[in-house]
Amino acid sequence: MKKIWVLNMAKKFTYHGLELEQLENMPLEEFAKLLPARHRRSLKRGLSRKQKMLLEKIRRFRGKDKLIRTHARDMVILPEMVGAKLGVHKGNEFVTVSITEQMVGHYLGEFALTRKRVQHSAPGLGATRSSKFVPLK
Repeated sequence: MKKIWVLNMAKKFTYHGLELEQLENMPLEEFAKLLPARHRRSLKRGLSRKQKMLLEKIRRFRGKDKLIRTHARDMVILPEMVGAKLGVHKGNEFVTVSITEQMVGHYLGEFALTRKRVQHSAPGLGATRSSKFVPLK
């Protein structure tokens, strides 16, 4: 008789060996101990007024599909924020960011880039002969 092994392909998310449910039930001070030094320090110093307001809004609209707009790019993504839909300001517009499990422990600003990729084109109007050279690839 042959045994057939079935592998579970859907791997559960863990952060430092703890599942999301365990992280959500953990106090903020305990969760901060799992983070890198810079993130841990920003949480240790306390949340700013903007960050507290954002966290309250996320708690109030939990489970609802509502876009919450914020300027708090320096907010560390906490486990209770997973599933929220945020509009993160990037200087001139808001970028829609859906918080997933893999984003826990990162800053919100990491997911709303403020700089565009540089795309060089043909030389400008007042370009000299030597600067007009564009190498062919």
